[in-house]
Amino acid sequence: MDESAPPSKLVVLFLSNEATSLPELPNLTTLSFEEGYTQLFGDSNLMLHRDGRAVHLALDQRTGAGFASQDLYLHGFFSASIKLPSDYAAGVVVAFYMSNGDVFEKSHDELDFEFLGNIRGREWRVQTNVYGNGSTAVGREERYQLWFDPTEDYHQYSILWSHERIIFYIDSIPIREVVRTQAMGGDFPSKPMSLYATIWDGSTWATSGGRYKVNYKLAPYVAKFADLILHGCAVDPSDHKTACQGSDAVLYDAITMSADHQTTMAKFRKKHMTYSYCHDRIRYPTPPPECMFVSPESQNFLASGEAKFNYRHRRGRRYGRSSVDAVL
Repeated sequence: MDESAPPSKLVVLFLSNEATSLPELPNLTTLSFEEGYTQLFGDSNLMLHRDGRAVHLALDQRTGAGFASQDLYLHGFFSASIKLPSDYAAGVVVAFYMSNGDVFEKSHDELDFEFLGNIRGREWRVQTNVYGNGSTAVGREERYQLWFDPTEDYHQYSILWSHERIIFYIDSIPIREVVRTQAMGGDFPSKPMSLYATIWDGSTWATSGGRYKVNYKLAPYVAKFADLILHGCAVDPSDHKTACQGSDAVLYDAITMSADHQTTMAKFRKKHMTYSYCHDRIRYPTPPPECMFVSPESQNFLASGEAKFNYRHRRGRRYGRSSVDAVL
């Protein structure tokens, strides 16, 4: 198999399962790099493969690399298949996210998938985050351990963003939903954003609080992206629109979580979530407004927000098949 290409069967497997299917959207097709993206930084550390339908981003002692969508979007569905660097990757950060920090410097919005590297023998960690209207003082992080080795093959990471909700998916499995509430106010992302993908040096914080650094003797570290999907409402930020118009608005706002999806997400979170800001009573003695609820989830967490019973901390565990049964 060409290692630059993800296995297409993976997407088919998860789309065929009712409890884990992605939103049914028209014209959900992948784009080549030239059709939808532009390079941000990294010159030769960004490499195109498969006629621009796969992108490799490398980190070495000289620089990291990154790319962004050519357009800004106000709501939509955004996805990529990603394969992470293998072996020792402490200090390495790979990010797949949406942001408008270059347009709204003091009031930016952001939706994040961040992948945090680790020392040899320990797994990559994944965290999601949500910022709205420059609310960076309130971190809304959640962290998860994966049920597969993200360095062995490509896996799909997706973000659905509408006027009413945000849903994060891994391999078509919903892992987090943020529903717009009056209490959140401007903290719910509401301005047009671009899609970004980057690899960079996070030695000061990414692994054990900065204890383990990037080892450039092992460079380059290469993150591979493919199956790039931009299915959104492209807008001109100078128009100051706060919602998609016409059929696009109906399309994204109509997507909700079914009872099966809610059950699947709850099972994933119980088994795989290792930290939640909503349960961090040390950081937030008064929880953020969207966390002011009684949830069965809360009994599984310490006052620090860390999970009480965390099978993922067992050393030397082997990954099973990347299947729905393995997740739940």
